[in-house]
Amino acid sequence: MKFADLGLSDKLLKAVEDAGYEEPTPIQAQAIPQVQMMRDLIAIAQTGTGKTASFVLPMIDILANGRRRALMPRSLILEPTRELAMQVSENFEQYGKNHDLKMALLIGGVQMNDQVKALNEGVDVLIATPGRLMDLFERGKILLNGCDLLVIDEADRMLDMGFIPDIEFICEKLPAQRQTLLFSATMPPPIKKLADKFLTNPKQIEVARAATTNENIAQFKVEISPRKKNQALKYLLEVDNVQTAIIFANRKTTVRELNKDLQKSGFRSGEIHGDMDQSSRIAELDLFKKGEVNILVASDVAARGLDIKGVSHVFNYDTPWHPDDYVHRIGRTGRAGAKGRAITLVTPEDREALENVEKLTKMKVPEFPWGEVSGQGGGGSDSASADDEQREEKPAEERKPRSRRRKDGDERPQDRREERPRREKSRDDKPREEKRDRKPQAKRHADDEPTKPGEWNGPMPGFLGVGFD
Repeated sequence: MKFADLGLSDKLLKAVEDAGYEEPTPIQAQAIPQVQMMRDLIAIAQTGTGKTASFVLPMIDILANGRRRALMPRSLILEPTRELAMQVSENFEQYGKNHDLKMALLIGGVQMNDQVKALNEGVDVLIATPGRLMDLFERGKILLNGCDLLVIDEADRMLDMGFIPDIEFICEKLPAQRQTLLFSATMPPPIKKLADKFLTNPKQIEVARAATTNENIAQFKVEISPRKKNQALKYLLEVDNVQTAIIFANRKTTVRELNKDLQKSGFRSGEIHGDMDQSSRIAELDLFKKGEVNILVASDVAARGLDIKGVSHVFNYDTPWHPDDYVHRIGRTGRAGAKGRAITLVTPEDREALENVEKLTKMKVPEFPWGEVSGQGGGGSDSASADDEQREEKPAEERKPRSRRRKDGDERPQDRREERPRREKSRDDKPREEKRDRKPQAKRHADDEPTKPGEWNGPMPGFLGVGFD
């Protein structure tokens, strides 16, 4: 099937073609005709399936006819996070470039004046997070009784973030006669209850079983003690041909500390978490998208909906507290048919959390053969430890002759003073040379010939063929 078979307008097809797409994904092929027929829709689709375009494309054609009114948006898209809202707005700008449609973005962390000005001029599409929308509504800066089309995106994430009461309030302020589209990766009971209350005879589409993970993602777990987590992570970043990676941690403080540690070790890393202001988060994401940094350390603020092409690896530095977050974290790789790898570091305290993940996904996460890998050497953590031992032993050997010479008393004090600077220099030089050799390990591979993501950069043990042919 081609996009041309879905009944989209010529202007829209031209924009899709310019974006480099010819064939719709399964969720797009099933959802677009239902939206065009003005039906309510429940779409259950795992992350990375192209669901954003499945509502953006038909909405553009639907909104092509009609007029804008001040303070009264014609359609509303609710997103759980600022990053998701911005991504949807980018999709509208990309696909709606041949249409005369105005869009406004209501998100926190930015000035409100420009948002209010856009609403006063009238908008066709309003993309908002619930918090900022409720704020403007209570100030009387926006009216919702002219909105004929509502999209609730990432509904299960809305539930996790406590936005369901806000969504219920917003739905009650919208016209009773409207079209409502609900997208979610999972369908827990509260979301089912929300759908039953606010959707009318909806068509339900499910392109993947709820809470399943992408079959293109090779998943592993590494059982490790807490004090060795940093060492394990750096080793995997060095030897598993990590082209671009997102590393997830449960706490914002962990994100900051881990990013500093990686940068100190020579990795090109950045960070994104909830304590950063919006402009800083956007700047970090831009650096990652441009490739100026190839490792992004993130809290769960980035786990859902961020569509960044070419992420070869996802690392769960912390096993997620909520099993649903595991599905969405690892969904940042293996997108649009590409293959990817997801590796979770599991401490003894994390075992229960991982068991909950395995219950949700109905699959056993295989163990990463850590013992065999570290035994291969090749610049890994074991060889680094051996270097440390050698550096500690050599100065000890040099000190022994000095103590013997002082006991024998064969040398004059003047001779010892003249020799001491030479001995200190030789003791300091060697460790500095070794440190210089070791520090750029993460960068050496960037200059090698291109290889597949996840392909072993050192001696290739046979067991690492998992997930890649």
